[in-house]
Amino acid sequence: MKFSRSPALIIALSCLVSLCSSTSMAQTTRMSRHSNSAASTASSSMPRLVEKDGRYALMVDGTPYLMLGGQINNSSAWPGLLPKVWEAAANLHVNTIEAPIYWEQLEPQPDHFDYSMVDMLVHQAREHHVHLVLLWFATWKNGSQHYSPEWVKLDMARFPREISPKGETMDILSPHSDNNLHADIHAFTALMRHLKMIDGAEHTVLLIQVENEPGTYGTNRDYSPAAQQLFNGPAPAALVTAMHKSPGTWQQVFGADADESFAAWSISHYIDQVAAAGKAEYPLPMYVNVALRDPDDPHARAGANYPSGGGSYNMLDVWKATAHNVDIVAPDIYLSGDAKYRKLLALYGRPDNALFVPETANGPNAARYFFSVLGAGGIGFSPFGIDRTRPFIPPTAPVTVPGVPVGFVDPTVPPPVNPLAAEYELFAPMVREIARLNFDGKLQTAVEEKGTPVETLDFGHWHARVSYGLNPFGWSNNPAPGNAEPIGRVLVAQLGPNEYLVTGFHARIDFETAGRHREFLRVEEGHYEDGKWQFLRIYNGDQTDYGLNFTDEPRVLRVTLHEY
Repeated sequence: MKFSRSPALIIALSCLVSLCSSTSMAQTTRMSRHSNSAASTASSSMPRLVEKDGRYALMVDGTPYLMLGGQINNSSAWPGLLPKVWEAAANLHVNTIEAPIYWEQLEPQPDHFDYSMVDMLVHQAREHHVHLVLLWFATWKNGSQHYSPEWVKLDMARFPREISPKGETMDILSPHSDNNLHADIHAFTALMRHLKMIDGAEHTVLLIQVENEPGTYGTNRDYSPAAQQLFNGPAPAALVTAMHKSPGTWQQVFGADADESFAAWSISHYIDQVAAAGKAEYPLPMYVNVALRDPDDPHARAGANYPSGGGSYNMLDVWKATAHNVDIVAPDIYLSGDAKYRKLLALYGRPDNALFVPETANGPNAARYFFSVLGAGGIGFSPFGIDRTRPFIPPTAPVTVPGVPVGFVDPTVPPPVNPLAAEYELFAPMVREIARLNFDGKLQTAVEEKGTPVETLDFGHWHARVSYGLNPFGWSNNPAPGNAEPIGRVLVAQLGPNEYLVTGFHARIDFETAGRHREFLRVEEGHYEDGKWQFLRIYNGDQTDYGLNFTDEPRVLRVTLHEY
């Protein structure tokens, strides 16, 4: 990752911060004309999502990129909070920060734009050598419109809200209002135009999240007059064809799912238009994140247990058929349980949808789930709230401090070591190699589960046998017992017919092939540097006699096998 830090650039950005505080759209257009030469390089080398045989890669500077991400808290993208963000990013060894951009801050008055926060984020990200994913908090933020500007919130005649079945005005902008749509597009295109101007050559920003967990709580869809007219009419022909259904009204086409399907189409169609307008200015990859429906809850109800109209797994086909300018529909995974986590990865990692986890619980299981996402072909992983700027600690990370109410942060107490930091530190030097191997289908992972102390990864001729809970020095006639807590996780990637890259924690890895003896011809410990393997030492004796054993010490091995 190469970021320019020339004095001229720093001066230019400083000027932007001070001068653009209330820049009108016309002023922005004039500045864009003067920046065409720099931004014109944003073509083949700019970030893009590519697909091969149902696998995906995020291409950055022309090669696959693995996002070791961290999302900051909702209200942390302000100047006084950012020092804590960069400190947290360094401690966790992230290579990408997800940070919100607030419509209410960007356009505090109609057609008057304040780009100071965008400039500050981009400039400081370069200083700290991390990439950015920008999160557009606008029409939707967690099923509400709380980040829309005051002038939008206060003029409900011009910017109408959704209406419930009882006729109540909801706390959410209607997706069936042209005024709502055009206001969002106007602000979003201004943001994308400005990004092209300041970052079109350097590509600090890799992805754009369009809205945040869209959908509606408190009603299964909008019942406003505009919505009712559409709902009572024919379902869109393109959607009907894509869903392999027969033409008719929404009720005729979708039956019991008509209300939720209508909400999903309405919202995805709205967001698709926002994304399309933004890409016309600066075509970065764009995604929408999802507040999930529990796949194991048969009684889950749209608008009650999860937001109606979002990209929940049961509405994912509607979204993929409608939001063609949204590159990824990405799950925010906070639901608990290993089996549920794997099920959600399978539901969203589809041949027509890249697997990306832009939000997940920042708890003790995050380290294991990172390996799960990698093994499922994911392009990135990002736990939420990595900075200590919230007044409450999430329930997944409780602390007890004398004299401090339970759940509150004592700023004098250093934060606990995040277990994901060891993983990120291990993978940071080789993200390009791991991303390429994953894109090529050469990578597999294993993550320990309670009651399954042994599992096998099938690489064809060779099989990697993974065992948990064994003493690292010595064979045992007893079967592997598993770790006291399921903390084992490994990664095995095939480099050649008999050559593998191996790493992991709290596990033993060995290789076997049918009917022959295995021999470790050469086992090297080392690391990657600028894409090249750097040899440290050869393993033998105790280090290989009992398989390849990994504890809590980050290590990477390059293994050459032989059979006899």
